[in-house]
Amino acid sequence: MGEVDLRLWWHTKTSNQAMNANSLHFDDDLAAFADGAIGGGLSPQVNALISRAGLLRHLPQQALPLLEQARAEAPRHPAPLIALYRFYFYGHQLAQARAVGEDALAIARTALGPNFGDEAPDDDATRHHPAVRFYLFTLKGLAYLNMRLGAMDEAQLMLKELRRLDPKDHIGGALLFHVLNRHEKGDAGDAPSGYPVRGWGATVS
Repeated sequence: MGEVDLRLWWHTKTSNQAMNANSLHFDDDLAAFADGAIGGGLSPQVNALISRAGLLRHLPQQALPLLEQARAEAPRHPAPLIALYRFYFYGHQLAQARAVGEDALAIARTALGPNFGDEAPDDDATRHHPAVRFYLFTLKGLAYLNMRLGAMDEAQLMLKELRRLDPKDHIGGALLFHVLNRHEKGDAGDAPSGYPVRGWGATVS
């Protein structure tokens, strides 16, 4: 079950549908999280580095050092991590995007406190709380990246945790589970027309 096999079906048939449909929502939650309580206090100097990198996105060799400098100057702030994640993700450097996503997940978890995850957050938090939504969307993004990188066991772990925290599938992670489950059963047919818009269905193994 390698990355090449997965791309033959998942990437060409389904990934655009799964990710593009949610990308604007994800970016909204990234911005809300960065502007929230733990995202406050970004220095003008670091903000300027990120802005300059954005203007140089067509010149990645010049943009990346600026983003790395921003991260070094604000290592626990989400904004530089979000900018780096976007840089790597949209540059198709998926392993690097995954590493940044894991760091972002840790920051969000710290912000949510030690008791987060003992129980699933309520519907209001899942729909509106910036840090909760950021954490859940990051789990979803990491599951996707692990699938693309051929790390199916890691993807399953991410999806299992996402299902536990979002049993009503407000974040839309169940689609990834259905895709992964079908792939692992050896079904490499066309993109599935019968997937539910929302809902986990069978238990995540």
